[in-house]
Amino acid sequence: MEKLDKVKNKDILDMENQNDETLNKLHEIVKKSFDEEKLIVDNLLHPPKETLSQGQLISDKVARFGGSWSFIILFTGILIIWVIYNSIVAKQDQFDPYPFILMNLVLSCIAALQAPIIMMSQNRQEEKDRQRAENDYMVNLKAELEIRSLHKKIDMLLEEEVKQLFESQVTHLKLLKQMSDHIDKLEKEIKNRYQQ
Repeated sequence: MEKLDKVKNKDILDMENQNDETLNKLHEIVKKSFDEEKLIVDNLLHPPKETLSQGQLISDKVARFGGSWSFIILFTGILIIWVIYNSIVAKQDQFDPYPFILMNLVLSCIAALQAPIIMMSQNRQEEKDRQRAENDYMVNLKAELEIRSLHKKIDMLLEEEVKQLFESQVTHLKLLKQMSDHIDKLEKEIKNRYQQ
């Protein structure tokens, strides 16, 4: 019986050690996944500061103003005043008589200058969109790493569980064998006593 108790105690200690090993492995997986995700999280939380040149600032302001209702209303008002003034005022005071050649020149110049400035601003906006797409990719990558980490943990737990069940079955079979041997031994002793 003492031998049986020793075997039981040893098996219990082995199972506790295996549980401790499993927990240690889980802690290692968690630590590794945190280390892998740290760079991604740092990039998302602290994006590089955007430094704008004077030209970029001006192009953003021109694009913002050129694409607003304020610009449309103001420019429409100026054109209406221009046409009315040059139509009503005496011929010698008109600075751009009908067919408004000077106004056409001014409009063409404004369009010619405004278009590339707006394109510069749109190119910068496209760069910002590209950066947002990279950030989205980083977030997706982080999620994928977390899912992989979870899969590793679950796989390891299942593997350890199967291993523990198998070892437990082996231990139980050994115990049953020992108990059977012990019972056989006792039966022989009892038979021997009755035969004497």
